[in-house]
Amino acid sequence: MTEPKTDTLDVPGAVLHYDVRTNDASTTPALLLIGSPMGAGGFGTLADHFTDRTVVTYDPRGAERSVRTDDATESTPDEHAADLHRLVAALDAGPVDVFASSGGAVNALALVARHPEQVRALVAHEPPAAQELPDREHALAACQDIHDTYQRSGFGPAMAKFIVLVGHKGPVPADFADQPAPDPAGFGLPTEDDGSRNDVLVGQNIMTCTHYRHDFDAIRAASTRVVIGAGAESEGEMANRAAVAVAARLGTTPVTFPGGHGGFLGGEYGMTGAPDEFAATLRQVLTDEP
Repeated sequence: MTEPKTDTLDVPGAVLHYDVRTNDASTTPALLLIGSPMGAGGFGTLADHFTDRTVVTYDPRGAERSVRTDDATESTPDEHAADLHRLVAALDAGPVDVFASSGGAVNALALVARHPEQVRALVAHEPPAAQELPDREHALAACQDIHDTYQRSGFGPAMAKFIVLVGHKGPVPADFADQPAPDPAGFGLPTEDDGSRNDVLVGQNIMTCTHYRHDFDAIRAASTRVVIGAGAESEGEMANRAAVAVAARLGTTPVTFPGGHGGFLGGEYGMTGAPDEFAATLRQVLTDEP
């Protein structure tokens, strides 16, 4: 595998930055590692476990290096899926394998629904598809409250609520928005509002991602092999429960991955999961025949 080579791709409303670690000797499809809002920087450790094949990472629109060129204040899964469609086409490498984490899993499922011919296998790890939860009304209201808090008070207070929500075990309580607001300082977050309102998580993506309605008929009918992943240590959390619900809609059983929501992380963004064990499980899932 070569060192990452960075390139750009102009898409409507943004300029995407992506990195290609090439292995010319590999006969296995290229492996695309994606998140949202997490960018390419979150997948360095995982990429290092797949030096036997070409690996591609990218920054979603609005995240890190992929600057927006329009005035939109939100990004939708359909937009992200269209970006991924153009990225895979630009690679000109035939159908790819995809590992997608969190919001990236929502976006990748949307890609498969529209362009299954571009993806041989998709491993969608813990998509926060709150629409599929039995407590969807409360979960979606909690996400709305986080977004409203951001618009009203800025990043720190909103992100503190987000951390509490994603770490909550079990159904989201009906009174989530009415509970005492967590102190941002307790999470090492800023308490002062800097006035910006373009955060890629609590500003641009939280509402469109969690509220997205998947085309499960199209996904079930796709030629793509779709596997839903759920973290061993995140059982009961919203994204984990959503993964179980999505798998049920697809008529499959989720695969348990080591670690939690970020089990693949090896120190990126100050977080460490169980990257060796996670990569081994991912390799096995990608190798298994349907």
